[in-house]
Amino acid sequence: MRLMKVCHITSVHRSEDVRIFHKECISLVKAGYEVYLVEQGESYEKNGVHIVGIGQPPAGRLKRMTLFAKQAYRAALTVDADIYHFHDPELLPWGVKLKKKGKRVIFDSHERYVEQLREKPYLPPWAAALAAMLYDSYERHALKQFDAAILPCTFEGKNPFQGRCTRTPIISNAAILGEFYDRYNPTALKKDRQICYVGGLTENRGITVGIKAAAKAGAHLTLAGEFSPPSYEERLRAMAEFSYVDYRGTLSRIEIADLLSESRIGLCALLDRGQYWKLDTFGIKVFEYMSMGLPVILHPSAYNQKMVEQYQFGLCADPENTDEFAAVIAFLLDCPDEARRMGENGRKAVREQFNWSVEEKKLLTLYEDILKI
Repeated sequence: MRLMKVCHITSVHRSEDVRIFHKECISLVKAGYEVYLVEQGESYEKNGVHIVGIGQPPAGRLKRMTLFAKQAYRAALTVDADIYHFHDPELLPWGVKLKKKGKRVIFDSHERYVEQLREKPYLPPWAAALAAMLYDSYERHALKQFDAAILPCTFEGKNPFQGRCTRTPIISNAAILGEFYDRYNPTALKKDRQICYVGGLTENRGITVGIKAAAKAGAHLTLAGEFSPPSYEERLRAMAEFSYVDYRGTLSRIEIADLLSESRIGLCALLDRGQYWKLDTFGIKVFEYMSMGLPVILHPSAYNQKMVEQYQFGLCADPENTDEFAAVIAFLLDCPDEARRMGENGRKAVREQFNWSVEEKKLLTLYEDILKI
């Protein structure tokens, strides 16, 4: 019996993206599918996934969204898959073309892009609003033609794709138990008053206030990730409080696990900008912190406050209030038994609820349903 062939496509995400490669593609390989992944870089095979490399993306945003996206589409066509599963909004027109060729097509929307467009810093407000309106209109048009549209969470209790596409499953970006969770060492040596943040380093992600709060609490904040824009790093380094920062750049997955092992608290307190306070989920970094037994400091969105109350794995702090943020950091550092209890609660929540094996079942059910067409 011929294996059903699946082709994932991304023109934006880096090689071996965690959600795309480590979660979805590998889950499909284990389920018996023949899996291809079109992405930037070179061609090779890993863990049963056939990587179709399309080189490095061009420097300009417009060229990446047009020429590089077209290049990804052409490479995907050569696979001649039964299902095409794409991950970037700029690939929507190419998804429509694939559908017209009789292919089964899934759009995996990692973000709510219409909300994201409204907050683009490089666009004036009127242009951002117009871009969001035009994108929303085209996305609605495209989704009507696709076989499924996936989101990682609801937004304030609602699925914005509901009614726009035939199948609209919510598939969370939850933790892989075999990765960070299994690396946890309860006897690992923690560095004195070290806290950490892993991920994109931008103003809206609360990095500025986080640095000031860490300094006020006498904590050492280790940052791992990429600054955006580069000028933001220059502004931060000019702050007196930056002397409390240990910046380690972009780390590998193993290096991130080592960082979490030596840290005492994980931060993810985002400013109330754009879509992030509307999300009914955590960022992947939060699942990773929880997996490694770290208490987590979160921004006080409705979802975060509900989950913190239910699972008791951390505390919320206002990322606009340096004094409040610093007080929460100091409390967790000065009360190690309470911090340890929260960390254990977080691991239990990951083991029972917030893990990829739960979400994997939703993905495989979706594929089985689409293949019945």
